Amino acid sequence: MTDSNAPDDPRLLVHAYLDGELDPAHALEIERQIAADPALAAERARVEALRRAIADKLPREAPPPALARRIEAAVGLQARPSSRFSSRPSWRALAASVLLAVFASSGATWIALQGGAGTTADTVVADHMRALMAPQPVDVVSTDRHTVKPWFNGRIPQAPRVVDLANEGFPLVGGRVDVVGRVPVPTLVYRHRQHLISLFAVPAGRDATLAAARRAISGYNVLSWTDDGIAYWAVSDLAAADLDTFAKAFRAASP
Repeated sequence: MTDSNAPDDPRLLVHAYLDGELDPAHALEIERQIAADPALAAERARVEALRRAIADKLPREAPPPALARRIEAAVGLQARPSSRFSSRPSWRALAASVLLAVFASSGATWIALQGGAGTTADTVVADHMRALMAPQPVDVVSTDRHTVKPWFNGRIPQAPRVVDLANEGFPLVGGRVDVVGRVPVPTLVYRHRQHLISLFAVPAGRDATLAAARRAISGYNVLSWTDDGIAYWAVSDLAAADLDTFAKAFRAASP
């Protein structure tokens, strides 16, 4: 990597550093910047956490033997008689190699977007973890529901139901926009003691008939339910009983 093609955004340099694409001089420089800049340190932690999650959910698998044969047939690659030129790859062999690489990488991307690990529960937990690693877990910081609710206008099709739960021990922290199933959704953030709760409001049409359910994923408790055509997902490292208390308070509160 040279100065002529170095990106201006230091976050891109963080990605290149983690991919091993920087020369020693640039690697040392970005290490210095990461140590001095909390935002870059958070970006590094976020990418490393994402890599670990992908490695856990999408282990590497060897392509099936039939795949190579199908690619060879698709590009017209056929066995050639032995000759003094037989050790030199033809353009078709090179094309098959490129096609195989593209197919493998695009297949992994498709699995990451569509596969079994991409359930709503896994997605909201990943979004919650990413928010905890960010400089702040919300895009709008306010304990006033009359400030948080209007902030969503123009950012998502429908603003969420926002309630004040401070008297119940769950003060509002703010809100942000996350992506669930490739759809932007509102997320409210509440606090209980030192624990944050991310409450995702997924609009009708996705998990619209969700039955109340509890589960634990990657050390986080997840509680889901449906009210008025909205699927709610609460994620926190709170104890399950405390998360149940939060959900009951939210569902019983007046908007």
